[in-house]
Amino acid sequence: MPDFHPQTDAFLDMMFAEKNAAKNTRAAYAADLAYARDFFLKKCKTDITGACEEDIKKYLKSLSKYAVRTHARKLSVLRQFYKFLCSEKIREDNPTRFIDAPKKGMALPKCLSEKDVDGLFNAAYKYKGDEGVRLRAMLELLYSSGLRVTELVGLPLRSIQFERGVVFVRGKGDKERIVPIGKPAMKAVKEWLGVRKRILGDKANSSPFLFPSMTFKYESKPSFKTAAHITRQRLFQLLKELAQGAGIDPNRLSPHVVRHAFATHLIEHGADLRSVQSMLGHSDIATTQIYTHLANEHLMKTVIEHHPLAKKKIENGK
Repeated sequence: MPDFHPQTDAFLDMMFAEKNAAKNTRAAYAADLAYARDFFLKKCKTDITGACEEDIKKYLKSLSKYAVRTHARKLSVLRQFYKFLCSEKIREDNPTRFIDAPKKGMALPKCLSEKDVDGLFNAAYKYKGDEGVRLRAMLELLYSSGLRVTELVGLPLRSIQFERGVVFVRGKGDKERIVPIGKPAMKAVKEWLGVRKRILGDKANSSPFLFPSMTFKYESKPSFKTAAHITRQRLFQLLKELAQGAGIDPNRLSPHVVRHAFATHLIEHGADLRSVQSMLGHSDIATTQIYTHLANEHLMKTVIEHHPLAKKKIENGK
């Protein structure tokens, strides 16, 4: 990320170094601050460090075309930025302190039914060749452990301990967690490891990643800085193709949707919230509680569709 403003760069460096912000988070913050800075310069004739409360309100009003969640995120970034400026004695006041965030309704995430997931796996096991083996291993891991897409594509080769049936994950904020994985996932990963070794030959250990890029020119000395893994974009593409093969709308499927399915189906089958929180790597259990609402919706639908009294009322048109 090139330097574009001394104070914003200092703020981003602080977020990355002191608060362990992920690279993707840093990039998102940088984009939000650059957008706000351009607005203040063009519309308010002031630099971002000198914006007043009225400037902030004018900026937020310009965001009406965005979703409430995006609006709230951009305001949150500014709050943190001006708080940083105050702590550094660059400003005496925080111009966002009296500005309320837009109210967010509880938006339930997209989710797949268990029938949908069965369809995905049926489609995945029809894929032929080495890429089919890799796709099945990634899908099994996604649904078995609820990994984030960046966690999955960047998994180290040695992250899975087959004897313990777990995967070691380094997630957001560089925090580590241990997540159990099922036998189907372990079987699929073992099959992929055999293919991986055959494809790379004597260079199999030249990449530290479980899912290395097939176009990478492997060096004799393994290095996380020089090696490459399958990209997030490629995994998204593969899942979209898989959705079509399973008769599912491709717009409904992404790695994150599979993660949602993992959590929701666990809770539907009786898993406790704390365990699901731990496996997902959520720092706040409130984030995990969204899945109880999805599970409750599923239970309500089940009652309406299958309870004998409910069915009788539907048949009678009541």
